[in-house]
Amino acid sequence: MLVALITGVTGQDGSYLAELLLEKGYQVYGIVRRSSQFNTQRIEHLRGNPRFRYFYGDVTDAFSLANAFHTIEERHPDLTKLEVYNLSAQSHVRVSFDLPDYTAQVDALGTLRILELIKNLKIKDKVRFYQASTSELYGDVLEMPQSEKTPFNPQSPYAIAKLYSFYITRNYRDAYGIFACNGILFNHESERRGPTFVTRKITITLGEILRAQKNGDDTKYLELGNLDAKRDWGHAKDYVYGMYLMLQQEKPEDYVLSTGEQYSVREFVQRAFALKNITISWRNKGLKEEGYDEQTGRVYVKINPKYFRPTEVHTLLGDSTKARTQLGWNPEITFDELVQRMVDEDASTN
Repeated sequence: MLVALITGVTGQDGSYLAELLLEKGYQVYGIVRRSSQFNTQRIEHLRGNPRFRYFYGDVTDAFSLANAFHTIEERHPDLTKLEVYNLSAQSHVRVSFDLPDYTAQVDALGTLRILELIKNLKIKDKVRFYQASTSELYGDVLEMPQSEKTPFNPQSPYAIAKLYSFYITRNYRDAYGIFACNGILFNHESERRGPTFVTRKITITLGEILRAQKNGDDTKYLELGNLDAKRDWGHAKDYVYGMYLMLQQEKPEDYVLSTGEQYSVREFVQRAFALKNITISWRNKGLKEEGYDEQTGRVYVKINPKYFRPTEVHTLLGDSTKARTQLGWNPEITFDELVQRMVDEDASTN
């Protein structure tokens, strides 16, 4: 029996990864953070699958993590390999400035707790560990494009917490012989992205605008921060396959996953609105800049200073040559297809 444990299974990446592993015949366990509100929407369709179960737990609580590992050991006494994917995180960069301590507890020390448990397991040699690292490690970039050899220069509490996770993963690999990989993933979005992330915010608000207009309300608009931030955007479904491939190798290494193409927030807005036959042009500068419809003059986009980060990351562009060469990984969903899927999901007029 192939067995996997996914922290953060209710998130965008966790839900896609669970689907992938179930398709490949795995018994999949997930860790779900207990909440008084419904938070398992992305995995509801998996609950009827007899090979999918989840535990309530939290990476800030070592006892709940230990219980998950203990339960898996008991249920699978003949286990030959356990794949552990740590996708749990406070992953919103802007929010990390407001919640730096919590971000560190989850994103940095959460990883340490898992690695320390793995180190002390009787089945340690059967465990393969994946740590979700991030292109935000590169921060104020020191070279273009960014590869596994590019120096890190993080610019947020989120990125700094992830920097600890990156190095503690590498340290436990070297010090204790744990099969542990870091996946340095550049921005990856989807129809399951959280609504506060900029790409999903754009497509959701586009839908709200269109539905409001249909009902005679012409006042709604989209508020954004840094329109000129450039990112290397792919689809999460491609990226979770890269995670899986990392844990199928003979030896553990760290890999960048990226498309090698770069687009600005401004371009994402224009392409999303164009799919609904709205051509966005821009006027004014700075905080007074507006995006308006070329045909009607109607303003659809305004700048709100609260969406700027205290320290900005202006450009990220990945070089995934190593992953493409060693893993045979290639992203299949293009930027235009990504935008199309998200608009189709969020921007219905019904």
